[in-house]
Amino acid sequence: MIKFIEETVDYLKDKGFDNPEVGIILGTGLGQLINEIEILKEVSYNHIPNFPTATVEFHKGKLIYGNMAGKKVIVMQGRFHLYEGYSLQDVTYPVRIMEKLGIKTLLVSNASGAINLNFKKGELMLIEDHINLQGSSPLAFKGVELLGERFTDMSAPYDAEINSKFKSIAKTNNIKLHEGVYVSVVGPQLETRAEYRMLKIMGADAVGMSTVPEVIVANHLNLKVAAVSVLTDECDPDNLKPVDISEIIAMAGKAEPDMVSLFKELIKTL
Repeated sequence: MIKFIEETVDYLKDKGFDNPEVGIILGTGLGQLINEIEILKEVSYNHIPNFPTATVEFHKGKLIYGNMAGKKVIVMQGRFHLYEGYSLQDVTYPVRIMEKLGIKTLLVSNASGAINLNFKKGELMLIEDHINLQGSSPLAFKGVELLGERFTDMSAPYDAEINSKFKSIAKTNNIKLHEGVYVSVVGPQLETRAEYRMLKIMGADAVGMSTVPEVIVANHLNLKVAAVSVLTDECDPDNLKPVDISEIIAMAGKAEPDMVSLFKELIKTL
C-alpha cells in the first residue's frame, strides 16, 4: 500500500494539489459546499492512480483543491462505501492520501436516518461518538503498523475543541444542531423494524452506511476529526413507511445550506 500511496500523492502534487490544510468528505446529496470554494484544481477519481471509482449515481467522483474561508482545502465530492463492493482499505484510501498531502484536520458529512425520535428529518446531528457495525476494521491488514499505531486509541475519536466550535457556530447562526451517537452499518438495504429497535437499545441516535471507517483511519493518522450528519428520515419502528431514496436525497439538499454554513464558519477558525 505504501508504494500505491506514494504514486497517488506524486500524481496529485504534479497536478498542483499543494499542502492542503483541511480535508472534507461530502456525503450523499451534499454537494453544495463546492459552490463556496475557489477551485484551483480538480481531478476525476478515475484519472487518479490507485484510486477507487465512485459507483453510486448521486456521488460525483471528483477530488477538488482550492481556497475556502482563507484555508487551502481538499474536498472529496463523492465517497466510497463498503456496500459498493470495496474493501475497507479502499474506502479509506483517500484519507491516507489527503494526510500525505498535508491535511491536519478532516471534516466529514453524511446523510443518515434519525433513530432518536426527538430528532427530525431536515435537522443536523454533530457526531460525538460512534458504533462500528460494519463487521471489520480498515486497520485490519498486514503491514498497517508501517502507516501508524496498529492499536489505535478510540477513546475520543471526534475532536472536542472542533465540536465545541461547531456548537457555538450553530448557536450564533440559529442552526438546530443535535449531538449524538452515529452507528455505521454495511447496507445497502435499509433497516428492518427489529433492527431499528436493536440500534436504539445499543445507544445509537442516527444510522448510516459510511463515516466510521474514515474516522478510524483519520485517528490512526493522528488527524483532528469532526463529523456532521444530515438527518434525512425518521426511523420509527412503530410507524415505519417504505423509504424513497429520491426523498432522502431531496431532504439532504434541503438541510444542506445549514451544513455549508457550519463548515464554512468553522474553517475560518482553524
